[in-house]
Amino acid sequence: MTSDLRPQRAKLLVVVALFFVPLAVAFWLYYGSAWRPAGSTSHGQLLLPTRTVPQDIAQLQGKWTLVHIAEGRCEDSCQRALLVARQTRLSLNQDSTRVNRMLVAAADCCDQSQLNQQHQGLLQLDMATLADAGAALRAAFPADGHADALYILDPLGNVVMRYDINANPKDLLTDLKKLLKLSSIG
Repeated sequence: MTSDLRPQRAKLLVVVALFFVPLAVAFWLYYGSAWRPAGSTSHGQLLLPTRTVPQDIAQLQGKWTLVHIAEGRCEDSCQRALLVARQTRLSLNQDSTRVNRMLVAAADCCDQSQLNQQHQGLLQLDMATLADAGAALRAAFPADGHADALYILDPLGNVVMRYDINANPKDLLTDLKKLLKLSSIG
């Protein structure tokens, strides 16, 4: 009788091993060794710790916002950032209504007629007229690298990610589509 059970036990042990051995190897690789899966699915720079813009900036209106901070005159890099923001928003198709674009700069930084003609719907904030909120707004963003950056603000006013405007603009579009798909707000 015991000789009849041996082949059945061997089959049972093989089936159990087929399940538990890969599971044990996966646990050992992840928790017991220095190996970790490389990379992430986002292309931008995640900004940690999360910083929040002042609540009294009404232009945000509970939407996702692409923000560019102009340093001085709105020259080539500023124009490129505004173009990337506009084209990215337009590429979102039906989700484009969920995204705003914002330029934070001094009032005399840009040719207003050109901005109004080329970037319709662009929200503009004048740092000089914001007083205390302007300093708080400036503190919500990293201190350097504004000239070549676009920032994503979530609908709650948190500065979430930074993108280099000289990199592939499709990376920004890919990440923004993913954020809009996963977000139930904004």
